[in-house]
Amino acid sequence: MVECQTYVKLSEEKLIPKTDILSLLRTYNCYHEGKNFQLRTHEEDGELILEGLLNIYWGLRRPIRLQMHDDNERFRLNRNDTVAKQLSAESNNNSLDRANGSASGDMGGQEEEDSPQLLRTRSDASFMQVQRRSKTHTARDLQRLRTHRFSINGHFYNHKTSVFTPAYGSVTNVRVNSSMTTVQVLNLLLHKFRVENKSEEFVLYMVHESGERTQLRDGEYPLVTRVLYGPCEKISKIFIMETDLGEEVTYDVAQYIKFEIPVLDSFVVKLKEEEEREINKLTKKYSALKSMIQHQLEGRGHTSDRE
Repeated sequence: MVECQTYVKLSEEKLIPKTDILSLLRTYNCYHEGKNFQLRTHEEDGELILEGLLNIYWGLRRPIRLQMHDDNERFRLNRNDTVAKQLSAESNNNSLDRANGSASGDMGGQEEEDSPQLLRTRSDASFMQVQRRSKTHTARDLQRLRTHRFSINGHFYNHKTSVFTPAYGSVTNVRVNSSMTTVQVLNLLLHKFRVENKSEEFVLYMVHESGERTQLRDGEYPLVTRVLYGPCEKISKIFIMETDLGEEVTYDVAQYIKFEIPVLDSFVVKLKEEEEREINKLTKKYSALKSMIQHQLEGRGHTSDRE
């Protein structure tokens, strides 16, 4: 008796055989052996479900807005001592995380979802000013500053600016499963970091080492896509980008991206020359057809005059 083939959803329209997914999953987990990124499997109503951590890289060009409060907990101004201790401890932890991250390369700081880190960039000018001036502040000034600088979920949030820009290319992770769509994964990531912006403002892209960039559609399942493209993130990474700033890059275009500007300029010149040749060929072709048709019409006109 032939056993029926079962499938796993890649998107709402596309399916992949379960046997293929399990084969890819063995390779994926072997690559991540001994790490927290191995995926677990279980079945729900006969459907194979993958579950585990998914790395997402920050590719935002504009600041995002963070919530003032962490869930229902409100930070009160009269708890300065508690906030100060928390700031000091988390500041030290963040410094260590950044040091470890820079030493370990691309995979640094990716081990556990419970320690989300958004590395601050220089775009938040007010925070940099606080850092530069803090050495000369009096105790009273420091107390006032502590009421406006909080650490929420492991990242600093500036009360006055209400914005934050994650360092481009920095990585975080979320725990997802293979039945979660792109929109659901985006919402989970934004909720994890208490981002006020709506999920419609962002998209996920699979960005390849070659420069090729493919958008993950709303109905796709990012974890399944990650398994299909393999575990090595030096070859391909999932990025979050702004909806209006991100764009897809095909493989044909991507292979030219890494060339120097003078080389690209020469390609453009050659393409224009080829375009002109094709235009001339088409122009001559249709001019000849037009002449033939006009000649036939004129011949019929003379024939009817004689009659």
